[in-house]
Amino acid sequence: MATNQNTKQAEERLENVEEALSKTELWIENNQKTLWTILIALLVVAFAIYGISRYRVKKNETAKNLSFPSEISFEQKATKAVDFASYYMQNEDYATALNGDEQNPGFLSIVSDYGSTKAGKLAAYYAGICYLKQGNYQSAIDYLKKYTNDDKVLAPLALGLIGDCYLELGDQQNAISYYEKAAKKNANDFHSPMHLVKLGMTYEIMGNYNKALETYKTLKKDYPTSNEAFEISKTIAYLEEKLK
Repeated sequence: MATNQNTKQAEERLENVEEALSKTELWIENNQKTLWTILIALLVVAFAIYGISRYRVKKNETAKNLSFPSEISFEQKATKAVDFASYYMQNEDYATALNGDEQNPGFLSIVSDYGSTKAGKLAAYYAGICYLKQGNYQSAIDYLKKYTNDDKVLAPLALGLIGDCYLELGDQQNAISYYEKAAKKNANDFHSPMHLVKLGMTYEIMGNYNKALETYKTLKKDYPTSNEAFEISKTIAYLEEKLK
């Protein structure tokens, strides 16, 4: 009788462990999807804002016949070069966007030749995105760090993308550092909540549930009307129960 009872208890414990493992696997899978979705959203927004407010992307024929009249300024040359390379980036030809072709420079040459200009710094930002899309995260970090324009939108996005790259490389501590910087840089309801979500998720991945809970509560308190604040309520409740 005692043997049967012990066997039943052992089977119940095994079922509990299997259920816990299943929940953990599901949580990890869902977080990975969320991280990637946020990253894509950031990139799309960056492209849209850039296209509307700063530079007009050339159509194919215009890009292929790009010329630099001698009378235009150094900054204008850099801007035209960025227009050309951006066309290829938006068409997902990242190699050409980075390296250019036989007639026109890519982002790497633009950074080298025009790095002191605003357009040259923007080229560094775009080069970082191209490397990120290629899965070359260390090169992405190197170029994103070259973006030093204090643009209210792109500056925090660049910091957040650096955090994404570090997370992909398994350097969670640096990821946390850059997500914190991104959330605080020109803080607003648009980008700060997204970066706080990434920050909290990284703490969860590390098993630091107290810091994750603190981060999510900060998000809900400081940005209560954001979509992220509404969606994070369930996670807060889950972590509070977990930490009891």
